[in-house]
Order: sequence, then structure tokens, then C-alpha cells
Amino acid sequence: MRQRPRIGALGVGWIGRHRLERVVESGAADVVGLADASPAALDAAAPVAPDARLVSSLEDLLALDLDGLMIATPSAQHAEQCVAALGCGLGVFCQKPLARTAAETRQVVAAARAADRLLAVDLSYRHVTGVAALRDLVRGGALGDVFAADLVFHNAYGPDKAWFYDPVRSGGGCLIDLGIHVLDLALWALDFPAVDAVDRDLRAGGAPLAPGGVEDFVAARLVTDGGASLRLGCSWRLHAGQEAVIEASFYGTRGGASLRNVDGSFYDFVVDHHEGTARRRLAAPPDAWGGRAAVAWARRLARDPSFDPEVERVVDVARALDRVYGRE
Repeated sequence: MRQRPRIGALGVGWIGRHRLERVVESGAADVVGLADASPAALDAAAPVAPDARLVSSLEDLLALDLDGLMIATPSAQHAEQCVAALGCGLGVFCQKPLARTAAETRQVVAAARAADRLLAVDLSYRHVTGVAALRDLVRGGALGDVFAADLVFHNAYGPDKAWFYDPVRSGGGCLIDLGIHVLDLALWALDFPAVDAVDRDLRAGGAPLAPGGVEDFVAARLVTDGGASLRLGCSWRLHAGQEAVIEASFYGTRGGASLRNVDGSFYDFVVDHHEGTARRRLAAPPDAWGGRAAVAWARRLARDPSFDPEVERVVDVARALDRVYGRE
């Protein structure tokens, strides 16, 4: 592997461009190619990597002698594009969800394992400062037996692209778009217990979700094989009095720990350790966490491009999502 891997970016809308900017700023890789079906998106991203070649397709990117590929396209395309890139010997960094279902997710992970190539998913909230310390509190026993968690991601807005509202193209609505983040945090912090039972209520426009639609509100309860109760709520366009409500709180027999957003912000978080009525702050803004997952992938790609078994855990997250959707 070259000291600075050559990477391309497939999909350079807002999120793809933001992650690309962080990788360029880090100096972890050389960006040599950009592709997007939208000429306007390509024009907006071109100044981020002025030496990159602008192309229109994955096939064009794969012809550029790449070491790695960043993917930020509609969700239905992720699995096929990841498998194609991995099969060509590239490491891959993909936006969440890695795929629409657990079955598709297994296929992508299997392709990475067979190719022995690095695969990572942008589950970016793991990289908020203080969240690793929160995980250590949960896993290390400082909270005692963790028996409950509250997981919330309410967004006052809804997506502005039509594909989000097509279940074939998206895999689902607010759960797979937003709820995946806090559900992943919970399973990751708890060291990925199996989910034994799920109660769920999926709605669209206030009514029970109809076949063929996508949900804009979810209330669910997942019970792990260790008996922990995970309460999950997520939504688009909820009248919450602020732009976002984001929380992952864990409760044990000897203490609690939480990640919570500040004043409705999508970007500012506090992380706290609780004991009774006392609170110890572990982290607070400012914290430029948004691109850390992408930078970590690029640095790992330069150091060791081989398969990282940790990515197999995204299958556990996908299975839990499938349980809430009633697909498993």
C-alpha cells in the first residue's frame, strides 16, 4: 500500500462532500477521482479536491488505480457498489446504512472478508468525544448491571430527496435513516447482545404504517438476551420545539451515563456519568466529530488495508433493524 492511499469518492452531495473535506484536511489520502450523477454536486465538490478527475460513474472511478473508495449514494445502491469495489481490491468506506436489510449487509461483509479488504461504515456518533468513555463505563461495570437504555433521535425536518420516501430505494424511513445511529450506539456500548424480543409501533402521518410506505415515527422496545430493555424513539418532522432531540442514555444498578444534544443542535453534545443526583461531565462542545470515522478509515487504509473483523458487527445492527421492521 502507498504511504498516502489513492482514493475516490462516489456520491458527493452534502454528506459525501463533508466527509471528503475532512479526509482532505487530514492529509490521510490523495483524492484522485470524484463521481456523481449530478453535475451540480460534482461542481460543488471539485474545489475540495482540485486535482481529482471528475467522472460520471463507478466504472470510471475503478479505472483510476484506486486503493480505496468512499460511497455516499442512495441506500439501495450501497450493497452492489461496495461489492464491486471490494471485488476490484479496494478498501471501502460507506455511508450508513451499509445495505437495506441484514441479508444484503451479510453479502457486503462476506465480500470484504473474501477480498481481504478494509470495509467501514459511517456510524459517526461513535466518534463523538466522550462516547468511547461512555462505552467503557457501560462495558467495564462502573454502572453495575445495565438494565435499560433510552434511545432517541427526533428530527424536526424530513429528507429533501424523493428516494428517502421509496422503501425499495431507501430500505425504510426514519428508523433506518436516524434510529440506526442510536441503536448502533446502544448495541456497541453493550458489546452487541442478541435481541430476544421486540415490541414496535411504526407510523406515517400519525396513522399506523400502511404497506408500501415509509415510517416517519417509531416507538419500539427491544429486549436483549441479557434482559436489558432498550426504548427506541425516532421521527421525521416531529413537533418537538427544537430542531433535534438526540439521546443515548444507559441505566445500571450503580449508575448511569448519557449522550445528549445541546439546545436542539445536530452537532453539539454533552456526555455525562451519573450517580444518584450527581453528574460528572465527560465531554462537551466544541467538538468537530463529524468526519472522524472517514479519517480513521483512510488512516487505517494506509497502515493496513486488510479486512477488519469489527465490521461484522454491522450485521447485528441490521438484524435489530429488521426485527423492528418485522422483517425477521
